Amino acid sequence: MDICLIKQFNNALYPATPADVEKLAKVKSGEGIICSYKKPRNFEFHKKYFALLNYAFDIWEPPEEAPAKNFDRFREEVTMAAGHYNVVPSIKGDTRYIAKSISFAAMDEIEFRDLYEKSVSFLLKYVLKNYTREDLDAVLLNLSEFA
Repeated sequence: MDICLIKQFNNALYPATPADVEKLAKVKSGEGIICSYKKPRNFEFHKKYFALLNYAFDIWEPPEEAPAKNFDRFREEVTMAAGHYNVVPSIKGDTRYIAKSISFAAMDEIEFRDLYEKSVSFLLKYVLKNYTREDLDAVLLNLSEFA
């Protein structure tokens, strides 16, 4: 199991994301684990990507007949629209598209930056239609100052 941890000034390690918190919760208190160290891609940029997704999700207005908004599905749709997906066969014999993982272990810095740029382009075209790239960059900069 891969878990991304952040080192604090007191040398304590803390889970980096909500998903990492869930993974770590599966380890019983007092139980020993062995970890290997690998420096992940830029964590601040990862947080910026999620700020982008959260901001766009809050603004997004799904069609009236659509089911309730779901952030995980929204993230998957943006990921696939940015070209980061796998094509797999279904049991029924048709083709399905599955969003690629954006975990630190699954995607290097170059691929993640490509995902970010293509996600921005997609969101500006279909969700944040009244924004320019400069407007969006300013919003994300402002959000990062409060994070």
